Amino acid sequence: MIFKSKIKWITLLVLILSTGSLVVHLSFTKFSRSSLLSYSTKKDGALHFPPFSDKPNVRYVRNARLWGVVKPLQSLQPYANPRSSYPVRKEKNNGYIYAKIFGGFERIRSVICDLVTISRLLNATLVIPEIQESLRSKGVSSKFKSFSYIYDEDQFIASLKNDIVIVKSLPENLKAARKRNELPTFKPKSTASLNFYIKDILPKLRKAKVIGLVVADGGCLQPILPPSMYEFQRLRCRVAFHALQFRPEIQVLGHQMVERLRGKGQAFLAFHPGLVRDTLAYHGCAELFQDIHTELIQYRRAQMIKQGILKEELSVDSHTRRDNGSCPLMPEEIGLLLQAMGYPPHTIVYVAGSEIFGGQRVLIPLRAMFPNVLDRTSLCSKQELLDLVGPEAPLPPKSLNLPPPKSDKQLQEEWKRAGPRPRPLPPPPDRPIYLHEKEGWYGWITETDTEPEPSPVDLRSQAHKLLWDALDYIVSVEADAFFPGFNNDGSGWPDFSSLVMGQRLYESAASRTYRPDRKVLAKLFNIIRDKMYHPKHNWTLSVREHLNKSLSEDGLIRQSLRSKPISFLSHPLPECSCRISSADFQTPVEGKDGRYLFGGEDKCPEWMQRGQETTTLETMEAEVKTVEIESEYENDTVQDSDESGKSSLTLAMDQDDEWDPND
Repeated sequence: MIFKSKIKWITLLVLILSTGSLVVHLSFTKFSRSSLLSYSTKKDGALHFPPFSDKPNVRYVRNARLWGVVKPLQSLQPYANPRSSYPVRKEKNNGYIYAKIFGGFERIRSVICDLVTISRLLNATLVIPEIQESLRSKGVSSKFKSFSYIYDEDQFIASLKNDIVIVKSLPENLKAARKRNELPTFKPKSTASLNFYIKDILPKLRKAKVIGLVVADGGCLQPILPPSMYEFQRLRCRVAFHALQFRPEIQVLGHQMVERLRGKGQAFLAFHPGLVRDTLAYHGCAELFQDIHTELIQYRRAQMIKQGILKEELSVDSHTRRDNGSCPLMPEEIGLLLQAMGYPPHTIVYVAGSEIFGGQRVLIPLRAMFPNVLDRTSLCSKQELLDLVGPEAPLPPKSLNLPPPKSDKQLQEEWKRAGPRPRPLPPPPDRPIYLHEKEGWYGWITETDTEPEPSPVDLRSQAHKLLWDALDYIVSVEADAFFPGFNNDGSGWPDFSSLVMGQRLYESAASRTYRPDRKVLAKLFNIIRDKMYHPKHNWTLSVREHLNKSLSEDGLIRQSLRSKPISFLSHPLPECSCRISSADFQTPVEGKDGRYLFGGEDKCPEWMQRGQETTTLETMEAEVKTVEIESEYENDTVQDSDESGKSSLTLAMDQDDEWDPND
């Protein structure tokens, strides 16, 4: 009985405590009701949100720190039109110039601009250049030949009719003379001077009425011309950014890819790794890779030394080269830089480039940090890519020519030459080599010491790369932000990223184009080499400071000093731009040679300034109208400002000792 009475008292105590707790909660609810917001549904079922408070303490903004324009460069506008000092083209010219262009996409584009400029300089008629990458390949679609394989011939001729005369082929009598090798042919260097063409080429052109140029170094005219020749620089810009239009099929598919990337209203970033075998071999970056890839790079480097392209030792310290900024950034390093800038994991990253040395495996760390890593194969169907290539004749299957087996006598001779004794144990018996292990352009290295000649399949693949690079070029130029893994900054030849950066600078200087100094970044990565995925907050701030500076004046000055002497198209300022009157404009910066590194552009004409003001107003109105729609998909931030005007997001970041990119 006593036990039962205790249970009753305990139960009664629990009921009393529960009732007291309920009364307390109801009291809190009564006194705090005025601070709660009530939500109701509309008749159509849509959610109804309360209006914003009159006090501007809450605002929806697009993350301008990641996707916004670079305000110091907004006054720069594209303006490659001739000025009053540009003379009218002469009706009577000195003859014809025809050319053969060797090399990939970026070299072809640079050489064509130089050829047009040289034709204007020599007052000659230019024959449509021949692109050897498409002519060498057997079985490439007969629908598109040579120049028209990637570019629109009619657009090219019509756009430059006021500058030079362009024809599609030589007259019949000169064609026959060319076949008999009776015409003078020259192989100019990539930095050939004006005097070379005026003193050496022009007399022979007047005499023979036609000359041929064979260009393989990515250019045939010096990139930087004196101020008196600025009209020739503007002609280069008119060729590169207006006359050189891709054929319609490429343009349509390229802009469809851009629309698909922005299908959900989200911005995207384009990234070009720059991991090309020739680039890695030229700069001595073999040790950044492993196994067979190191051997492939070293073999190509030995070829460059033998051909006189490179005058260095075969073996160099790749890690020292990386610290000097000579080697491309690895994809995992790019991922860490994007995280440090604040790009969230769901950011769309488009990987451009038809060749990524090392294959898809080198992109695994980047994909782990940013799952939305896409390329052309992710955005285009196989049929769309086949339609772009056009009808091609089938090629015979690639057969493997295995070396003949070694005789017993040869094996004995090798054993005698094996070195001093004691010798290691003989290797285990050979296993059979399967077909899939021999496929690919690197399979030769396991059997022979010399790289074989390109097969028909290899030649056709090289021609297809021109098309893939053209698609990637369109996407990279149109991207909301562009990050180069490697861009030419003082050595080598024109590269893909440099051309993209130059066109983005010309068309929209204020667009977000990162121009990092790889030497500075190498020092930063050496600090965290042992803890790359857990950097300190100070390291993150250093990266942000450097990359933000690279977007504007500092990046442009560095690019003008290092990239422009190799390729004018990588930095077409100040010749091909004008500046709208702006109070924010700083004093122009001049280099030691007297040329402008930043500033020095002409003042834009009145009609352009009025049009720009109208465009700016329309853009601001469009941003206001679409900000709520974009906020659902964009990396938008809702910032609650305190009384001091500092956002809660900034306060939280200031309080953190370390910044976690996944937060």
